[in-house]
Amino acid sequence: MPWKEVSIMSSRKEFVHLAKQEGANIRALCRQFGISPKTGYKLLQRFAEQGDEGLLDRSRRPKTSPQRTVAATEEALLAVRDLHPAWGPRKLRAYLSAQDQVGLPCPSTINAILHRHNRLDPAESEKHKAWHRFEHPAPNDLWQMDFKGHVAMREGRCHPLTVLDDHSRYAVCLRACSNEQTATVQQALTGTFRCYGLPWRMTMDNGPPWGDTLGSPYTPLTVWLIRLGIRISHSRPYHPQTQGKDERFHRTLKAEVLKSNTFCDQNDAQKRFDAWRDVYNLERPHESLALQPPVSRYKPSPRSFPEQLPAIEYPSDDIVRKVQEKGELSYQGREWKVGKAFYGYPVALRPTNQDGLFDVFFCQRRIASINLHAPQ
Repeated sequence: MPWKEVSIMSSRKEFVHLAKQEGANIRALCRQFGISPKTGYKLLQRFAEQGDEGLLDRSRRPKTSPQRTVAATEEALLAVRDLHPAWGPRKLRAYLSAQDQVGLPCPSTINAILHRHNRLDPAESEKHKAWHRFEHPAPNDLWQMDFKGHVAMREGRCHPLTVLDDHSRYAVCLRACSNEQTATVQQALTGTFRCYGLPWRMTMDNGPPWGDTLGSPYTPLTVWLIRLGIRISHSRPYHPQTQGKDERFHRTLKAEVLKSNTFCDQNDAQKRFDAWRDVYNLERPHESLALQPPVSRYKPSPRSFPEQLPAIEYPSDDIVRKVQEKGELSYQGREWKVGKAFYGYPVALRPTNQDGLFDVFFCQRRIASINLHAPQ
């Protein structure tokens, strides 16, 4: 017969002792006591390990509850969220996992925890379209550069200059500038080049100081970059997605730094920028990098920054002319416009396969063409 509620412990003891008798038919005893063989053998094993205590009823409560997160884990999640209010569930989980935190729930559970503890902004529930962006194959193949507008401070304005490595999203430069002038940018880039080396190419928009307001792609700043052996390119007008990664970096900078801080002055802004740049580069999980931080994919360039620029030299068969004050050169009794940014520099004329057509080079970059047959 099956276990009776009033004598369940007694029945189990009886079953066990009978089953231990020499030559006992355990399966027959199970049928006699109305239990399954599986239950019978389990009781025998428990009795062998624990004696009479092994015959007591055990709690049916599960050892783990996937629906309830351990309090310590919740506290760790909330602590990181409070430190980085703009980080979502996936970033929080990846960051804590990298810190050897175990027993982390899935992102949807983390989202529920944040909601339960009033750590969610309603805007975070909105779904954003995922963009597939082209990515250069190696660090320093391309750096994207731009200003993040201006930010009001208690004393003056701050103009954050940002330079981002296209492959790794590593922020090689985040400088709190007092203006957007050529000398300021060149000073910031000099420090960046000394630290990380020279990239192969840099891209920027069409505004000053790297774009001429008259439509020329050359300014004193871009001429300096060309002399350093860096290829330059400009985004298409009214197409900020060309600078997509740096634009996305600006959104993150605004959400995690600018939105929640009021800077006293340039020094205060730079201290905040430096601290956050370390978090962004070294710790913050990046969703485009399989939730790894940018440092996991970045390494400095092997091309070192030259403290002194070498003299500009051209092959002996080139026709070399010096650019005059208004940005023109003289050849064959005529003046040809090449751009004011090249004033005082030598440029080289090289004939093409077309009669009368010459390409004009500055260092290794073709900057213009002149046609001797064009009307004056």
